[in-house]
Amino acid sequence: MSAGSPEAHPQPRLTLEPIGYVRGPLASKFLAARQPAAAPDTPSRIELLAGRSFEHALEDLAAWKLIWVIFWFHQNPGWRPKVLPPRSTSGRKGVFATRSPHRPNPIGMSVVRLEGIDGLTLRVRGSDMLDGTPVLDLKPYVAYTDAHPDAGNGWLECGAQLRVPQDPVAAYAVHFSPLAATQAAWIEARTALAVEERTRAILALGPMPHPYRRIRKLPGGLQLAVKEWRVHFALTGREVSVLQIDSGYRDSQLKKDTDGSLRAHTEFLAAWPRAPAL
Repeated sequence: MSAGSPEAHPQPRLTLEPIGYVRGPLASKFLAARQPAAAPDTPSRIELLAGRSFEHALEDLAAWKLIWVIFWFHQNPGWRPKVLPPRSTSGRKGVFATRSPHRPNPIGMSVVRLEGIDGLTLRVRGSDMLDGTPVLDLKPYVAYTDAHPDAGNGWLECGAQLRVPQDPVAAYAVHFSPLAATQAAWIEARTALAVEERTRAILALGPMPHPYRRIRKLPGGLQLAVKEWRVHFALTGREVSVLQIDSGYRDSQLKKDTDGSLRAHTEFLAAWPRAPAL
């Protein structure tokens, strides 16, 4: 062991404490956007803790349009040295070459639009953070130093060097059949779940089977899970055809629904009997 090695001079344990928490509509990591830019209209709040002089720390922040939020991936225990990003077409990547939440220290960062500050509450938009996410720090986004248009696209590179930052991977086109559109509208009216919007956002990024994004290959096609609903779709080139939607509950589970909590699924299947395997 050399005198200059980390083992010769052990570092003290680092201690982090949240300065506040995110409050928003995203309760599950399966509902979160891949990046803040994929959820530009999602409103959230960041509620800072009282009794810590944070009201003084927030002074002058309202002058900035965008802010960095440094946070903790609280729903991701453990980490993986190799991960499979949704946009990868060439297998797993080293986690340090990705934005995966499965990191040795599960620290995340997001740029969100700051819409206002009320006391210790920040109103933001474009958040990809889950409800209850611990916030570690806030910083202003400074365009002249934080934006680097020539940064390149790493393993996402399509070939040509892009001078204007944009997603280097073209989105898939997502089409709903009349049946699927009708079913999606029924589900939203009955449960307030925007299943069509969620489906379009997820499948446009990439419709290939992926456990984290809850996409499976079935004998008759492909299936996406959106909360308790199952969206069946087919893929032709870069065209995604959403065919129909089913309940994710088994018939045996619905028969045991004594308190009516699954009534929407029972009524849905009464209108559209469970489809055979596609």
